[in-house]
Amino acid sequence: MASAKILENKKAIVSEIQEKVKSSESVIIFTYQGLTVADLSSLRKSLKSTDSEVKIYKNTLVRRALNDMDLNLDAFLEGPNAILFGKDLLEPIKAISEFAKEHDKAGIRVGIISGAKADLDVIKEYASIPSREGLLTMLAGGMIQYVRDLSISLNLYAEQLEK
Repeated sequence: MASAKILENKKAIVSEIQEKVKSSESVIIFTYQGLTVADLSSLRKSLKSTDSEVKIYKNTLVRRALNDMDLNLDAFLEGPNAILFGKDLLEPIKAISEFAKEHDKAGIRVGIISGAKADLDVIKEYASIPSREGLLTMLAGGMIQYVRDLSISLNLYAEQLEK
C-alpha cells in the first residue's frame, strides 16, 4: 500500500492536470519517444510566445484526471506521451503541427479543444487555418475590394455627368 504522502502527491498531480485542462483552450497529447532534449527544448521555446507549455505526466495519472472530467482518452494513453497545454486555440496547434512535420518521431495522437475530444483530422483542420493576422489581412483585402469598386463607380458616374 502506498504511503499517505505519495497518495497526496498523486492527488495533487491529478488536480493539477485537471486545472490545466480546464484553463486551456487546446490540449494536445503527442508522442515524444526518440526526440532529443534539444528538440523538446526548441519546442518549448517556440511555444513560450503562445503562452503554452509542454508537460510530461504518468499515463495513469492523466487517465484518472481525464476520466474524472468525463473525457475518455484511454486508447491514446499508451507509451510515452507529452501533453501540450495552450491558452490560445490556434497558435499552439499550429506550432505542434509544424514541429511534428519537422520531426518524424513526434506524432500527434489526440487533442481536447475547448473541452471536447478532437481526433487527428480535426486537429489538422485547425492547423490549416491561417493565423489571426492572416485572417485580418484577408478580411481587409475583401473589404477594400468594395471600396475600390465604389470609387470606380463614382468616378464613372462623375464623368457621365460632365458630358
